[in-house]
Parts: sequence; C-alpha cells; structure tokens
Amino acid sequence: MQSLESNALEPTKSELEGLSFGARLIRLLPVYGLPILTVLLIILFSLILPKTFPTLLNLRAILGEKSVIALLSLAAMIPMMTGRIDLTVGYGIVIWHVLAISLQTDYGLPWSVAVLIVLLGGCLLGALNGLLVEVAKIDSFIATLGTGTVIYALALWYTGGRQVIGALPDAFTGIYTTTLFGLPIAAFYVLAIAVVLWVVTDYLPIGRNLYAIGANPRAAELNGIRTRRFVIGAFIASGLVGAIAGVVLAAKLRIGQASVGLEFLLPALVGAFLGSTTIKPGRVNVWGTLIGVIILAVGISGIQQLGGAFYVEPLFNGTMLLIAIGIAGYAQRKRSSVRHARKPSDNK
Repeated sequence: MQSLESNALEPTKSELEGLSFGARLIRLLPVYGLPILTVLLIILFSLILPKTFPTLLNLRAILGEKSVIALLSLAAMIPMMTGRIDLTVGYGIVIWHVLAISLQTDYGLPWSVAVLIVLLGGCLLGALNGLLVEVAKIDSFIATLGTGTVIYALALWYTGGRQVIGALPDAFTGIYTTTLFGLPIAAFYVLAIAVVLWVVTDYLPIGRNLYAIGANPRAAELNGIRTRRFVIGAFIASGLVGAIAGVVLAAKLRIGQASVGLEFLLPALVGAFLGSTTIKPGRVNVWGTLIGVIILAVGISGIQQLGGAFYVEPLFNGTMLLIAIGIAGYAQRKRSSVRHARKPSDNK
C-alpha cells in the first residue's frame, strides 16, 4: 500500500531556498503539473473544436455526466487517507441505484424514505467493511472485493437480470434534473461534499489523525490515536458518499439495472489516485481528487468529439494512471535527492 501512504511530497520552503527560478519550476511541477495539463487540454480542445467544446452545453454535459464518478472518487479517497482501499465504491452503486428505485416502484415508499434507507444501507456496508478490515484483520483490497462481489450478486438476484421500471415522482428525478445557476445541481452536490471533506481533512483533528494512520499506523497507535475507530469511520463515510452517488445515478437513469455501475469503478479509483499526485503529491487530497476527475472528463470529452472510438475512455483512463505513477515517482526521487544533497551542509 505504499502508493496510498500519506507522506506528502510537496516541496517545503527550505527545499526551495537557494534554487534558481527554473529549478523551482521543475521542483513545483509535480504539485501543479496536472492542473496545468488540465488547462492546456481545455485550451487545445477549444482551439480544435471551437463550435462544440468551449460551450455552456458541453460544460453542462461534462458536469452532469461526471458528477457520479466525482462522488465515487471522493468516496474512495477517504479510506485511502488511512492507507486502505475500498472497492465497494464501484460495486455498491449497483445495488444502491436499484434499491432507490425499487423501494418506490415495488413497495410504494415515499421517495424521501427510500433515499434515507439507501443512505443507511451505505453506512452499514461501510461499517461491515471496516469491521472486516480492522477486527477480522483482512486486507482491505480482499475484504472490499469480497463484500462488493456479494452485493453485486444480490443485485443480480433481486433484479433477475431485468430492469426495474416504474413511475417516479418529479421530486426524486429532480435530484438530478434540477439546475442551479444554469448548471446541473449534481455538480453542486460534489462541490458541497468536497468542501466538507476539505475542512475535515485539512483543518480538523480527524483529518490529521487519518493521515497519521495512513503514514504509520503503529506510530499513530503509540501516539494515542484510536486507529480502529478512525478506520471504521473512514469506511462508513465512504459508504455514505457512495450511497449518495447511487441515489444521484438512480435519479439520472430512472431505471434500475444490475449491469449498470461497475464501469464507474476504474475511473473512480483513477481519479482518487490522480488526486494523490497533485496539489499535495504523495497524499490523497480533496482538490487533487477533483482535478483528477476533471482531467479525465475533459480529455475524454475532447477526444470523443474528435471522433474517438468506443475504447477511448478506458484507454485514456489507463494512460492517465500511468502518468500519475510517473509523476509520483519523479516527485519522490526528487525529494530524496534534495534531502541527500542537504545532509552534508546540515552537518557543517
């Protein structure tokens, strides 16, 4: 789990002292490389596709289509802070969007009650994952893969491979179709959750404790941090945000289908991992995660408008993952070389 450790690699002021302007730019490249690349991609596609890409319609489409992936990336980011991984962000959304619809169409529950049940289910799934990882001591990858496969099988069993269709109230579908300031309201869900997570992770003791656990669990325990409690809480928060994504997807599709949802797993994990290579390289962080999702959305949208084939999206996701690994490796090597170079001067 070295790639998920929480030791940030962004350069400190002392590391930047004495460096030339060009050397500082190179040292800061891992921190701001992805945001710069995102801007360059936007400019490039706007010049190549001036009639379709730099338009409000395209912006609405990107924000609406990628809001679910952004929510899942934020959900995956939370356990990553503790050095764990949660694969149920991709499996859980399958059963959550089916359940949100079937509770209304098959059982006649009010949409608000159906949403509440789904959110509680997400928390329970997260708690189960946390218990398996912390109490049963099962590796998080294996544990969440197992629970994810089980709930996916339950979704297949419940639907029988068929679609769940029925009349849904406008208030429920409005969870996705409503616009605010001319933009899809789903984008504001992402922004609201991102702000909450940013405040918690960067300014509250909870966030510092989660990062400490991710960096060195044993040291965190010796410093009085209740590792088990925080890790289980991280999985519960991940399950809750994943369930919110399921509700948004249900309001978007208006039908429940067990074959829908798994395609979100890879881009969600890629977005979260890309987030650990920018803003605070080496440490998963909220704004880095959103930038990771944005660059995926911009790149795929531009390439598809240029006539890219159906395999463009997984190809682009995989390429960006490799770029993320390269940037992270460069940042780590650069910081190590700087530390070694400063040691002799420190001893004088």
